[in-house]
Amino acid sequence: MATRFDQPAEERPVYTVSALARAARLLIEEHFGLLWVEGEVSNFRRPGSGHWYFTLKDSDAQLRCAMFAGRNRALRREPRDGDRVIVRGRLSLYEPRGDFQFIAEHLEPAGEGALRAAFDALKARLAGEGLFDPARKRPLPAIPRRLAVISSPSGAALRDVLHVIARRFPVLEVVLLPVAVQGESAEPEILAALARVPATGADAVLLTRGGGSLEDLWTFNLETVARAVAACPLPTVAAIGHQTDFTIVDFVADVRAPTPSAGAELITPDRAELGVRFDSARNRLVRALTGELRQQHRHLAHLRARLVSPRTRLQQRMQRTDELEQRLIRAITGTRTRAAARLAGLRRALDLLHPGRLIERTSERVDTLEARLASAVQAQHRQRREALHGAVRTLQAISPLATLARGYAVLTDAAGGTELRPITSIRATAPGARLVAHLSDGALHVQVDAVDTDNGLPALPTTDGS
Repeated sequence: MATRFDQPAEERPVYTVSALARAARLLIEEHFGLLWVEGEVSNFRRPGSGHWYFTLKDSDAQLRCAMFAGRNRALRREPRDGDRVIVRGRLSLYEPRGDFQFIAEHLEPAGEGALRAAFDALKARLAGEGLFDPARKRPLPAIPRRLAVISSPSGAALRDVLHVIARRFPVLEVVLLPVAVQGESAEPEILAALARVPATGADAVLLTRGGGSLEDLWTFNLETVARAVAACPLPTVAAIGHQTDFTIVDFVADVRAPTPSAGAELITPDRAELGVRFDSARNRLVRALTGELRQQHRHLAHLRARLVSPRTRLQQRMQRTDELEQRLIRAITGTRTRAAARLAGLRRALDLLHPGRLIERTSERVDTLEARLASAVQAQHRQRREALHGAVRTLQAISPLATLARGYAVLTDAAGGTELRPITSIRATAPGARLVAHLSDGALHVQVDAVDTDNGLPALPTTDGS
């Protein structure tokens, strides 16, 4: 907004210094936002607060920069004067002094961008081939006997590793395969060391070095080194740089450790923990052996109770033999007795079936039947004779001849022919009728002169006594 100099003093907009500095800071921050700046580091300072203050410059200008401790703590190393770097941050204004400054959030060497792109491309390609697949990772040995260490013999990383091994598991044998960990000779030396690993007889491999910039660690981002680590026949631990450092070797190794000391701890068991585990295993073994000994003692006592002296066993066998002999004799005797009884039965049956005996028995049976028949005939004859005599006596008792012999006669009609019709009533005849009077010794032919109802005989008594 343009200011008119002819305005009255009370109408002129007047800023304080702090207000103008604040307005300028806000205007700068809103206009530029997040940006990247490349330049050379100079006047680098690090006070006790941990913040970094330095200047970025080129041939024509310079820019004050500040990187606070919360941001610079994540970087691998401090920049040095003369380093060419790329800084990401926001443009601002330091109000107390009115200084134009850049608040840095990230810093990396100027050539690191191309290296980072190459790193990401190789990482994606090897991941696509399955070299980072967790399924191909091999477990570390629980108690290693020998460890192959591929590292610089003069580096601090090796000293840290040896210190941890001496403290945790001093019996572990360490085979050092010395190599350069950066520079032109690093790649061939590391490849040669990996090729010599099987001949060392080690149980595992530790590939380690200290921290550094992306350029310092670039050997461990080479495809040849990564593929050699993936092809190593032993479980490998990559302990390269610090916790924030990541290399391609970290992804292809079986285990990644954040630091060399951590790598040594991952490989070695803790001596104190092993002692506790050993004591526990020993106690379990003692309990198991004690229980097994008790069981075996009980089994031995049982066997001793069952054990019989040879003499006793022989006597028992002899007694058993006698028992079996008696049983055999009884069995043979019984068999013979049963056979003799069966033979006698068969002989009796044969005798019964002999023709002479059969004829004899048949003759005896005929004689018996004849005697029975004669007896039956005689008995029948006697019965018939007695019946006849009885019938005769009965006939004689009821015969009219007996009645005639006592002086009675039987009158019949003379004209009856062969059939005699007895005359039992006077009404059956009439005077002048000719009749026959049958007597006991003959018959008389008579003629009826008259019929008289009174026969001159006394009346017979009736059944009622009258």
